[in-house]
Amino acid sequence: MGCEVVVSGKLRGLRAKSMKFVDGLMIHSGEPKNLYVDTAVRHVLLRQGVLGIKVKIMLPLDPQGKCGPKVPLPDHVSIAEPKDSDAKLEHPYSTCVEKQDPQPLSA
Repeated sequence: MGCEVVVSGKLRGLRAKSMKFVDGLMIHSGEPKNLYVDTAVRHVLLRQGVLGIKVKIMLPLDPQGKCGPKVPLPDHVSIAEPKDSDAKLEHPYSTCVEKQDPQPLSA
């Protein structure tokens, strides 16, 4: 679904910098982050100093739970099929409103 890689440290030159590479969909907050996002951090020792690499991968939904979480995202919306139209009334408001005969005006 999505991936994010952050490389930080002395990439070029004397000053430390941070570079972020992002692609796809990534969630950053809430309980779904704990279920859907897999994170790894590694440190690389170089001659100039330490280089840090953070990788986040958002896993897809897997109903079997083998390579992803079983629980769907909370913003998932499922639309139910409409019920049979045979049970509909022809005039649903006809029983609620009673018609009154207009009274003639006396002059």
